[in-house]
Amino acid sequence: MLTLSNVSKMQRNFQYFIALLFFTSCGTGRNITYFSDLKESETYTSTITNKVDPVIQPDDLLSITLSSLNPESNVLFNNGILQGAGSSNSAGSGERLNEGYLVDKAGTINFPVLGTLKLAGLTKAEATQLLTTKITQYVKNPIINIRFLNFKVTVVGEVNRPATISVPTERINVVEALGLAGDMTIYGKRTNVLIIREKDGVRNTARINLSNKASLNSPYYYLQQNDIIYVEPEKAKGLQASSTNYYLPLVSTIASIVSVLLFAFR
Repeated sequence: MLTLSNVSKMQRNFQYFIALLFFTSCGTGRNITYFSDLKESETYTSTITNKVDPVIQPDDLLSITLSSLNPESNVLFNNGILQGAGSSNSAGSGERLNEGYLVDKAGTINFPVLGTLKLAGLTKAEATQLLTTKITQYVKNPIINIRFLNFKVTVVGEVNRPATISVPTERINVVEALGLAGDMTIYGKRTNVLIIREKDGVRNTARINLSNKASLNSPYYYLQQNDIIYVEPEKAKGLQASSTNYYLPLVSTIASIVSVLLFAFR
């Protein structure tokens, strides 16, 4: 027969069980702070040497425009810009003739007058110099402007808003990309962020530790076009979810029984 003493003992054992379940489900403490090795009073200074200009690659979409004192030359060489209503090359006011130059698998584009040009492997500055040199044969003092039209990075995994992000400035780092994706969730693994990068037909992967200030100097801290960032989940997330799903019905049932017994022997 149950006595008040036995019920009190059951209550204590139940409390011990709940406490044990709580501590085992929480797992070990996790570091969710970026650059946690930077002390609050510390001023960190480092020369930026890992910022690299993006290199033109196959499948890049480029905007290339020419400006000069000769309007006829501007119309002749420009492709992918808005033409006025009075232009003989325009089918209508403000019509866009072409959305840009797509770099083909061989790394080349077909440019008006100049023909086939290989731009893959060049930075924008190098490509600008190449075009300026060639166009100078036809136009005096040309000004060439090149922009990436499809510079984008993708952020997936344990972030709040996984997305493919267009980057109009053509320059972005890992922290900025994570911010645009809503930052990592509390379960995001900050110590082992995976970067996937394709360059010259080769796919490379690297991992950086965003809890360590050394990641600021990683060659993968500044992103290139088409980079993919994957944030892995901490193992504690899976363990906590599975333990919660397993123990919650059991704890609920035991709690109900103990409540009934305590009420009966009051």
